[in-house]
Amino acid sequence: MEWITDYFQFLAERYPDILKYTVEHLLMSIGSVVLGIVIAIPLGIYLSKTEKKLVNSFAFTIVNVFQTIPTIALLAIMIPFLGIGLKPAMTALFLYSLLPLLRNTYTGIKSVDPKIIEAARGMGYNSLQQLFRVELPLAFPYIISGIRVTTVYIISWTTLAAVIGAGGLGGLILSGLGFNSKPLIFTGTIMAIVIAVLADHLIGRVEKRLSYK
Repeated sequence: MEWITDYFQFLAERYPDILKYTVEHLLMSIGSVVLGIVIAIPLGIYLSKTEKKLVNSFAFTIVNVFQTIPTIALLAIMIPFLGIGLKPAMTALFLYSLLPLLRNTYTGIKSVDPKIIEAARGMGYNSLQQLFRVELPLAFPYIISGIRVTTVYIISWTTLAAVIGAGGLGGLILSGLGFNSKPLIFTGTIMAIVIAVLADHLIGRVEKRLSYK
């Protein structure tokens, strides 16, 4: 069909731009998720151990509030403080990543049977040994599930980062809307979907392999 030939010709001509936007999208997404993991998982562990209910309530309330703010609104809120571009985009994406990571880590640690923890104590394990040898391995399915869901969501939401000049595949979509170019819109959309599906599949494989071990 002629339109297929035209589309492949378009890909050949715009390949450098598509690659550039794709790399930007990946870097923003991965960077935001990694930052979320570094902050949310240790915080989730801490909240699961603390007996201060007020601290737990405050932490979950804050991350819940960020989750309820529409993406465009949160990006707009960031502009007066961080300007436009990569900083506000990654900050907003990082804030969105916190809730599922925090909640799954907290739930995973809390789901460990107290009898197992008591048995670990009876074997002479200290608090750190209990955490790393017993609780975290048992909570792993919850934690990796949080990472998996967060990664897919963040990859999707990153397309909106282009609205504030941060680039990514959303840049292709916006350009397509501006120039009424269906190939640009289609390519940006499909690439975002493909990246999200591949990321979900890859993390799923890692989850199965580590769970088996």
